[in-house]
Amino acid sequence: MEIKILKDEKNELDIEVGSLTIAEVLRVYLNKQGAKLAAWKRDHPTNNPVLHIEGDNPKKILKSAIATLEKEIDNVVDEFKKLK
Repeated sequence: MEIKILKDEKNELDIEVGSLTIAEVLRVYLNKQGAKLAAWKRDHPTNNPVLHIEGDNPKKILKSAIATLEKEIDNVVDEFKKLK
């Protein structure tokens, strides 16, 4: 999946994400990781959503949210494999 950085400032980051589902999941995890504001918008249903992140270090918060999400997904996969 491609991610396009639209705005990269000290306390703000806007990225275009290829999936509405990914944008929503990241929004939830970003808010859990301490972002001051994490929200997405989509101007039209045919356009990709834009995820807006505000915080002291938005790139660091984004990386932390992705790492936490990856760990949780790995745990779910492991638990699913145990069910066999």
